Amino acid sequence: MEKAKVHFTSEVTSESLVRVYEAIGIELKGRVAVKLHSGEQGNKNYLKPEFVEDLVKRVNGTVVECNTAYPGARNTTEKHKKLMEEHEWTKYFDVDIMDAEDPDMELEIPNGIQIKKNYVGKNIKNYDSMLVLSHFKGHAMGGFGGALKQLSIGCASSYGKAYIHGAGNPEADMFKTDQLQFVTSMGDAASSVHKYFDGNIAYINAMVNISIDCDCDGNASAPCMQNIGILASTDPVAIDKACIDIVYNSNDAGKDKLIARIEEKLGTHIIEAAEKNGTGTSDYELIKL
Repeated sequence: MEKAKVHFTSEVTSESLVRVYEAIGIELKGRVAVKLHSGEQGNKNYLKPEFVEDLVKRVNGTVVECNTAYPGARNTTEKHKKLMEEHEWTKYFDVDIMDAEDPDMELEIPNGIQIKKNYVGKNIKNYDSMLVLSHFKGHAMGGFGGALKQLSIGCASSYGKAYIHGAGNPEADMFKTDQLQFVTSMGDAASSVHKYFDGNIAYINAMVNISIDCDCDGNASAPCMQNIGILASTDPVAIDKACIDIVYNSNDAGKDKLIARIEEKLGTHIIEAAEKNGTGTSDYELIKL
């Protein structure tokens, strides 16, 4: 397989978000969903609306989210919409909670290693393309969050999130699932959304405010590393692998905390699973802008 191209800029600005997207060389077609993390109530690290405004408007996108499977300010449509307003997403953009109403859309995963189907918000059918805009950081359950987690857990409905966390058993205790099975399930679920858009999908990872905790944590730890930059690709496996490599090769002393979190939770197995099931390649070329 040919090396995937991953574009990188160390400049962290609204303008550089647009520039790194344009470097990919594709124009997302039709109605564009911009999948990002709305930020749990109390979280301070998530990407803010004013930071991503130029990019979302550049693709004429609609900000899309799905409800969570755990208690908090985003586990029902009513609460999630209220938080989206509080975090000013609705001030800047059209917003769509894709699983606001049942039933979910079921996507098949014929090459799945752990799971063979994925449940996503049914409103995904209203979009022709998707821009996956991820805040790269650690994660208390997945080790790290990047493009693949945004594709899998991020696009999954509330029920779908429970299904992935349970490695195919939505009734399981999501905090007690075998870790390797859970991470593998995320890699499988990611493949279904990537393939659903069939080339009309692009990925941006912002390596800023890098905490060991996810934006789903209302009391997340402060960032442990300095801002690194922004990456873009059409390959979700390659972009996440590039981010991991940058962290491991960094001279930032704070990387030890993040690496410990990633390794404790077997985080890089999501990359291995997604490559094995045909979602992308970890063999990439990093192109600096």
